[in-house]
Amino acid sequence: MACSLQKVITVCSVFRKSYSSIVAVASNAIRLTYNSTYVPQYLGTESSISYENYKPGGVIFSRQFSSSRESETLSWGVSSDVVLLGKLESALRNHNLEEAWETYKDFKRLYGFPDPFLVDKLLTELSYSSDSRWLKRACNMVGSILKEKREMLRTELMTKLCLSLARAQMPVQASSILRLMLDKGNLPPFDMLGMIIFHMVKTDTGMIVSSNILIEIYGTSQQLITKKSTCTELNKHNTLLFNLVLDACARFGSSSKGHQIIELMAQVGVTADAHTISIISLIHEMNGMRDELKKFKKHIDQVSVPLVSCYQQFYESLLCLHFKFNDIDAASDLVQDIYGFHVSRHEQRNETQPPKPCLVAIGSDNLRTGLKLRIFPHSLSRDSVFNVGRNQVLVIYKNGKLVLSNRALAKLIIQYKRGERINDLSKLLCSIQKKGSVESSRMCSDVVAACICMGWLEIAHDILDDLDSEGNPLDASSYVSLLTAYCNNNKLREAEALLKQLRKSGVINASDPLLARASMCELENESKNKLKELGSLAKGELAYHIVEEMRADENEASFMMHDLNFSIYFFMKAHMVEDAVRAYRKMQAMKIHPTVSTFMNLLNGYSSLGMYREITILWGDIKRNMGSRKNLNTRDLYEFLLLNFLRGGYFHRVMEVIGLMKENGMYLDKWMYRLFDLSRILKLEIASMKRIHTCKYGKITFKGLGNCVLIGTPDVILCSLSVSSSSLGRN
Repeated sequence: MACSLQKVITVCSVFRKSYSSIVAVASNAIRLTYNSTYVPQYLGTESSISYENYKPGGVIFSRQFSSSRESETLSWGVSSDVVLLGKLESALRNHNLEEAWETYKDFKRLYGFPDPFLVDKLLTELSYSSDSRWLKRACNMVGSILKEKREMLRTELMTKLCLSLARAQMPVQASSILRLMLDKGNLPPFDMLGMIIFHMVKTDTGMIVSSNILIEIYGTSQQLITKKSTCTELNKHNTLLFNLVLDACARFGSSSKGHQIIELMAQVGVTADAHTISIISLIHEMNGMRDELKKFKKHIDQVSVPLVSCYQQFYESLLCLHFKFNDIDAASDLVQDIYGFHVSRHEQRNETQPPKPCLVAIGSDNLRTGLKLRIFPHSLSRDSVFNVGRNQVLVIYKNGKLVLSNRALAKLIIQYKRGERINDLSKLLCSIQKKGSVESSRMCSDVVAACICMGWLEIAHDILDDLDSEGNPLDASSYVSLLTAYCNNNKLREAEALLKQLRKSGVINASDPLLARASMCELENESKNKLKELGSLAKGELAYHIVEEMRADENEASFMMHDLNFSIYFFMKAHMVEDAVRAYRKMQAMKIHPTVSTFMNLLNGYSSLGMYREITILWGDIKRNMGSRKNLNTRDLYEFLLLNFLRGGYFHRVMEVIGLMKENGMYLDKWMYRLFDLSRILKLEIASMKRIHTCKYGKITFKGLGNCVLIGTPDVILCSLSVSSSSLGRN
């Protein structure tokens, strides 16, 4: 018995020494035969695997271990790979991730990758975990497989992992998996892709990578379709994907990226539904593109009554832009259309033909090369997940109808008063009151009460007279409130004139002077209470908004800025660069501060014509304006500059923009730039160098033109130039 026990102890000791030696040799062999195949930095490798340091004097193998290596056989006839495989299989069967991961690492050190079945099972277990630690290890595992055995990765596995990463709010890693699938010519099924994008766009970084991925997908969709991949399904059900990304762009204030997605929709022929149009309305409002938004109105005015609530954001954005452009006539016409929407819809219910999709031009209708967006305003997805009504403060949905808010009324009153057009305000109120709704009558009374509370008694009197002359008088409480206000302000002549109107209208009994005086006192007491009630309501609502809008109006930028911005946009779309520059110079001469839209419109025009030198000149103007206006530090602007400096070969400017993005804590989607020929860009920069060149954001050392060959990715530039990798900004 003691002899047998001694034999077993001896065998185990031999196995431990053999195992340790094999691990040491394998780790050094793997380290020496490192494969340089490109793997995204977000995936990495199995960095958690710690290899033992091989001591000098040992034997070094020149080949990498793999699963085809001959197995070590133990003394009792069982090979070590069988033991490890059994242990791995048991751990996976019991869902023991810790033991499964450690066993997988041991097996990989010795023999390479296990059977594809076990690799699939381990990746699946890691993907189903909600712990970010295991998900990161799954990403590392995918990176390792990509470098050594790319064929082992199946689309289903990568889809599961991608969805888990998106749900765990790890959008950068999820985007890397998606892009790897796109490189292979495969994409997840539409339903899964929609779910992945849905989870990714919940964060700002997710919005950035999702929008870029969408551009990459449809930039290569024709090639994928020719391969009959799953991308063909996208042409049938792609509106939802664009809605998700557009909604995220609007939510996180990335209006320039949103406009790029809108143009992409027109290029690939995606049909915009009711939700798409509402999101586009918000993006056009952010960019100040009123004329672009007006093109949708004639189509939206024809939708049925049940769909009117879906276009609340459209009317909100269009009315807001009318106010920004100081176009009170257009705002007045739109208000009348809003209140007359239900009446016109009931009159037009005789149509027999079903609605059809239509086209809306992007840019000028006269441009031959202009894009046209296909829209279907009558279409609404049932499985909608959008809530576009986040910024609606001018048009509200109440009792099944669209009505103006007190803030919108305040803007109307202020602009009519500024233009001394109270008569036109009265006509508008008259037109609204003729619609016969309770909301319209109440709105007229609120306007009069607010004017009285603001002390604009003459304006209130004029409105009452105009409504009376049009045959739409208000109730007696409005007149009595004005009469009381006249008496309190010692305006006896105006009070007497109004009193005659009250007697003439029969509000006061004029047959007996004593009775008239008693009636007057009674009405006066009643009116004080009424005025107090109405005044407190108005001051809390409409009058309050009037005061707030008047304060904001004093600090509001010139209305000319919006006109000039759209002029620049129009001229650049038509490739009329000189006219666009003239409008920009006019803005500078008028000392109007340019906005992000101003510079984006100029940059888009220059970029479309390949005028990269002009972009570098404009970059100087942008930097000068950044000193006084912090709102120019936007990621959309930096990203567009970075792309164009790469295209134009201005590497010094590239490093400068990257440094600014890093200083402002902005995410840099490096995958976008890996397709650029950076070696050419570096050569162009070096061509003018005679000595070592040092800039603020990185050091570039000249070592000769002949050996300037770029190896690797934008993350790590390995060439005969010494470039500080930290200047590329790791996010």
